Order: sequence, then C-alpha cells, then structure tokens
Amino acid sequence: MMIISRTPVRISFFGGGTDYPDFYTRHQGAVLGTTINQYVYVSVNTLSDFFDHKIRIGYSRTELVKTAEEIEHPSIRECLKHKKMPGNLDIHIFSDLPARTGLGSSSSFTVGFLNALYALEGKKIPRHSLALEACHVEQKLIKENVGSQDQFHAAHGGFNVIEFDVNHVRIRPVIVTRPKIDALQDHMMIFYTGLTRLASEVLEEQITKTQQTTNDETLHRMKAMVHEAEDLLANTSVEEVPAAFGALLHESWQLKKSLSSKISNSLIDEKYIAAKNAGAYGGKLCGAGSGGFLALFVPPKKQESVRQALKDLMEVKFRFENEGSQIVYMKD
Repeated sequence: MMIISRTPVRISFFGGGTDYPDFYTRHQGAVLGTTINQYVYVSVNTLSDFFDHKIRIGYSRTELVKTAEEIEHPSIRECLKHKKMPGNLDIHIFSDLPARTGLGSSSSFTVGFLNALYALEGKKIPRHSLALEACHVEQKLIKENVGSQDQFHAAHGGFNVIEFDVNHVRIRPVIVTRPKIDALQDHMMIFYTGLTRLASEVLEEQITKTQQTTNDETLHRMKAMVHEAEDLLANTSVEEVPAAFGALLHESWQLKKSLSSKISNSLIDEKYIAAKNAGAYGGKLCGAGSGGFLALFVPPKKQESVRQALKDLMEVKFRFENEGSQIVYMKD
C-alpha cells in the first residue's frame, strides 16, 4: 500500500512565544496565524520482504536500517516507535520550501507523517488529536525546544486563533470577511533571507528566560496583541485593515526581538529597515528567528520598490489555505 500526505506550513502573526509550555502552564497563551499553500509531502509505502533492510528513508540523505531505533531522523524514529510500527516501510519526504526556515515545516512533517501512518492502518484520526500527538512526539519524545502552535496550524489549516493553558488547547477561526482576507493577501509579501537555523538552538536562550519569568511582561503584551488583531480585523474598514495590521505587526516584531539576543541579526535588521524605507507598513521574521522568511505588509503601489530594496532576497509567491493536513493519495 502507498499513502501520500500533504501538510501546509504556517505563518504566525501574533502571540508567538506564549505557545511554549514553560509559559502557558503558568499563564494562558494565544497565537494568531494562518497556513499557506506551501506544503510538506510524505509518502509511505510498504516494502516487500526481499530487501535486507526493513526501513528505507529518503530526505536530504538516505537511511537503510533494520529497526526504528537505528533511524537518525528524530521525528521518523520517534513516530515509528510511538506507533509501534513493525517496519517494512519505504518513507520519503518532499517539501515546497527549505527546512529550518521558520514556517513550522518540522511540525508539518510530524503531523503529516503521523497522518500517513494512521491512513496506512486504515484509520482517520481527528485533527485535534493529530496535533496533540505531534506535540507529544516533538516535546516529550524528541525533547525539542518547540512550541505548540505549529502542530495545530498544520493539522487544522486556515486563519485561526489558538489558545493554550495548562489543561486545554482551543482553536477557532478568525472572524473576518473575505474582502479583508483578500486585502491582507494582496498586501503581503514573503522573502527568503537565505539563512537556515535549528529552531531548538535559537530558542534555548528565550526558553531559559521564559522559565526564569523575565520575559513574562513582554509575552503578556504579545498575547494581548492577538485579541487586538482580532478586533482590528472585525472592526476596521477593508481599506484600512492592511496598514493597521502591518503597524501592529511592526510593534510585535520589536517586542519579539527583545525575547532573546538570537532572534535577529544585523543582516535581518538591515533588510527589514530597507523594506520599511521602501514603503512597507511593517512585518516580522517568521518563526524562532535568526533566519528563514521575512513577512511584510506592503501597499501594492510600493511593492515593486520593496522588491528592488530586497533584490538580493528571493520572493516566494503564496496564497492562504484552509485545508490543513490531507491524505492526497492512497493505493493498495
């Protein structure tokens, strides 16, 4: 049997940092973000008994192993152990965008891989359960420094607010009209900085400061911005939404940089200032920081100026999406 899953990556706008257990087990956290039509694909195929190896894995390298314990890819190893899969599997990962770029692709992979493994067993798991299970794999089994928003964005898809506390995770769609969504889409640009990083390493200082509660005041303000953004989207006219959203994002980015010395660097600051000077309302670096993608809100008449100001960066074309993780191919 062969299964292929397709799982979107996400852009987090507000509240990032409050979705880490070290914060939301003490205070409620909340984030606002959306998934986009850039995907992580995972194919899982059953192997015959003719091969010496029991598990073949293809990503940026190839692994041929006999047991799950031998696998070096942490998410594949822990997902297979967690699911108690017997082996005889051929696993391949494909992605529209590079890994380690701040769009939550590692969590999108974990969600998509678990979704494919369940489909291989003939099971359809609820989206919320899929996200919770992905959080368990990444946070408890792999023990990575990751938050809890990426898994829920990837599983559910769409433009959502996700709220966290010590007992529950709640997800609900942002109430916003289609013309306003279209306006946000038309004003948004994404540029690849060319820098990749391990989010877990970038986040080490931030998480330590969160554990010591020294970031709490900033994180409370960043969480409040989630609800300010919701009110803005509901109550601001379609003509004024992009500028107001971009300005609030600019304030959030300044706060985010104060969480850790590793979130930004001189190159990112230089590019962000250049974009602002060329006419961007505001924006932020996606994900943990130190590289990846720069998201900006720019009036259409200024977008060519921003492209010229960032001409050494690659622009990525995208659309918002609302499907979440899907099984897109299944054959006996």
